[in-house]
Amino acid sequence: MQFGIFTVGDVTTDPTTGRTPTEHERITATVAIAKKAEEVGLDVFATGQHHNPPFVPSAPTTTLAFIAAQTERILLSTSTTLITTTDPVRIAEDYATLQHLSDGRMDLMMGRGNTGPVYPWFGKDIRDGIPLAIENYALLHRLWREEVVNWQGQYRTPLQGFTSTPRPLDGIPPFVWHGSIRSPEIAEQAAYYGDGFFSNHIFWPASHTKQMVQLYRRRFEHYGHGSADQAIVGLGGQVFMRKNSQDAVREFRPYFDNAPVYGHGPSLEEFTRQTPLTVGSPQEVIERTLSFRDYAGDYQRQLWLMDHAGLPLKTVLEQLDILGEEVVPVLRKEFAALKPAHVPDAPTHASLLAAAGGGHDSTVHAVDDVTGASPEATQPTTLDRTRSTLEVSK
Repeated sequence: MQFGIFTVGDVTTDPTTGRTPTEHERITATVAIAKKAEEVGLDVFATGQHHNPPFVPSAPTTTLAFIAAQTERILLSTSTTLITTTDPVRIAEDYATLQHLSDGRMDLMMGRGNTGPVYPWFGKDIRDGIPLAIENYALLHRLWREEVVNWQGQYRTPLQGFTSTPRPLDGIPPFVWHGSIRSPEIAEQAAYYGDGFFSNHIFWPASHTKQMVQLYRRRFEHYGHGSADQAIVGLGGQVFMRKNSQDAVREFRPYFDNAPVYGHGPSLEEFTRQTPLTVGSPQEVIERTLSFRDYAGDYQRQLWLMDHAGLPLKTVLEQLDILGEEVVPVLRKEFAALKPAHVPDAPTHASLLAAAGGGHDSTVHAVDDVTGASPEATQPTTLDRTRSTLEVSK
């Protein structure tokens, strides 16, 4: 079981102080939060992808590569890579590069996002959201697995004899999760490829999440990837904790009431009843998280949103201390005791490498586009080396 956090990277005014962080402060805070997540023993840090205010993570691979250089163990991921409006060739190249720079400590989550205006900004139509997600991922899947790709689709120009570089580390493509809150087509897509399905159910009741996860599990089995309970499932969540639940509710209420996404709507109490948001003591978070298994089954990844709605960095780091010291160790033990032996762990580069029987150098040595020379032609021959030695001796 992997435990971690994800960020949406919002720049939001702190309702208790009236202060709004700068973009620079928010970006550097994101790095500090990721490093703290590793320090307290979490497994995953994930960032979203947004191209509109009030969000800053428009270049997730840049941020994750910077974090990779300052961490040693934590797995780096995305809480949405926009498969609809980001060209799949760019995704293939950018995330393969991140895979090399992080020594395989990465995976990514495909999603459509929830910001309608982003589509025309990148030359797309929001009404094509589902078809774009399906077609673009079909191409991305091939780009990481085929050295030379010939392809033609509806939403981008054709590819003829195209090779995406760099090739995946050890010849093993990054593991992919498909994230969705509401779209059964995305659950179907994840099942078809045997990829992971991440139900970010932070705004939806348990009954909806149960329906989506069960659909994915049934179709995963239908496509022959294993039994339904072996499907790879991840869940989102939100928590805010203090030693006493009353203190947690009192401190978090102004942030909840003014949050850009759900503020000025249902009350905090109503929202916590109807969604996975848990505001209370560490023990309440443990019990609530364990209850997710009742409707999602045995699952592989749990990520929490903890740094949104204007919460100051100091508070977020305190939350991570509580999560790492008091919550996650208990959850690891409890979930491990409940999980049957035949249910797999979340895939990692190491486990995928082992399953493939080892890796290989997938570097493509192609003909130079400018000179037309092959790599072999550029290597000195025995005669060349002999002549060079004679010249030096003279």
